[in-house]
Amino acid sequence: MHNSIAAASRSHRRLLASGALLTSQLLLLTLPATSAVSAPAGDTNETRPSPGSAHMGAGVLLHEGTHGAPVSTRVARTEGVDVSSHQGNVAWRTLRKSGVKWAYVKATEGKSYRNPYFAQQYNGSYKSGMIRGAYHFATPNTSSGATQANYFVKHGGGWSKDGKTLPGVLDIEYNPYGSTCYGKSSRQLVSWIRDFLNRYKARTGRQAVIYTSTNWWKRCTGNYGGFASRHPLWVARYASSVGPLPAGWKFHTMWQYTSRGPTVGDHNRFNGSLKRVKALANG
Repeated sequence: MHNSIAAASRSHRRLLASGALLTSQLLLLTLPATSAVSAPAGDTNETRPSPGSAHMGAGVLLHEGTHGAPVSTRVARTEGVDVSSHQGNVAWRTLRKSGVKWAYVKATEGKSYRNPYFAQQYNGSYKSGMIRGAYHFATPNTSSGATQANYFVKHGGGWSKDGKTLPGVLDIEYNPYGSTCYGKSSRQLVSWIRDFLNRYKARTGRQAVIYTSTNWWKRCTGNYGGFASRHPLWVARYASSVGPLPAGWKFHTMWQYTSRGPTVGDHNRFNGSLKRVKALANG
């Protein structure tokens, strides 16, 4: 009798143990995938873009978003586009037929990146009858402004008075690879920008255009107004109007108003007629 009771007790314990094991297995199967321990933010570069992949307005769209479409006015505006390697070989004839009259092409970034589609984009826009120019995506944390200006001029950012070549553009905006202001103070960034602009002028004889967003400019340069008297402003804002401008500028020359336009996405309006676009090209 005693042995029978002991055997029954052991059997009961085995049933309890197996039941607990089965319950734990079922719980593991029903736990959501997100309950797994993941690496802390910043431990992986999976979402960080690769060097050279930046393009005009990418940071503006990410940080500032879209707030409507431009309101139609009777004021003269001339349609333009900007392109980079993201667009590959561009259908320039299609754009030209749609009314696009001018274009800017990314030539370089930092001190080592060159757009592999530059020749097709730069020469193709020219052959289609557009007035075109080149831009440089600045990375102030990788080398001096003068170094990057030299690299830009050497690899497509030059200028010639042929009536169809616009002055080079310094694209200075949100850092897609790290710290928004490239780890620099406002004073340091202003000094870097000045270094780039002075070297570009010395190499080409032209004042470079500055492309930026008002919000970034205020945050990272302290809303510095010292460049406005000599450098045309290309402002980025995806909204119904240009909005407030950075300090010093009383008007904008170009406005990047959308990243979702036809054929290439990034569309712009020149603040004036085609005659004014030609005037900027001729210097």
